Amino acid sequence: MDQKKVESLIRELLIEIGEDPNREGLVKTPERAAKSWQFLTNGYTADFDKVINNAVFESTSNNMIIVRDIEVYSMCEHHMLPFFGKCHIGYVASDKILGVSKLARIVDHYARRLQIQENLTEQVAEAIMETVQPEGVGVVMECQHMCMMMRGVEKQNSVMTTSSVLGSFRKKEATRLEFLNLIHGAR
Repeated sequence: MDQKKVESLIRELLIEIGEDPNREGLVKTPERAAKSWQFLTNGYTADFDKVINNAVFESTSNNMIIVRDIEVYSMCEHHMLPFFGKCHIGYVASDKILGVSKLARIVDHYARRLQIQENLTEQVAEAIMETVQPEGVGVVMECQHMCMMMRGVEKQNSVMTTSSVLGSFRKKEATRLEFLNLIHGAR
């Protein structure tokens, strides 16, 4: 990202909405906002192999592995407003497992781009499936969308839930139900 160009565009935006970019509170806003956008969209430039960082390990485990309540923050591609919530991931290992923190890093990797929740959920599931080739993967996201809260219908308590189930989570109802019960029943 060209930092200076983005700063200039943000300055122009401030002028277009009727603000004075030279007033005290806004003088450094173009620079701060450009840095913020660079961070919030680093999923476009981050190297997925570096995200995983060789944290794929051999395992004889054939159990379901679940990480619940992973915070997720992303930006809606339709309005460029944030959506945020929780992501729950489960997979049944075949012969490889993933370092636990890498599940959260995968979520961040795909969330840090302009995105819709439906695609984000699918991308996380597919990345895990490709990385460790488990028997199956389940991903559920529960998010609130600022585009529904701050504007439009202005519904403050709405939560969107999306899921992606692959492999045994799709083929075997018992596996899918075990995952759903474990992520929601243990609260």
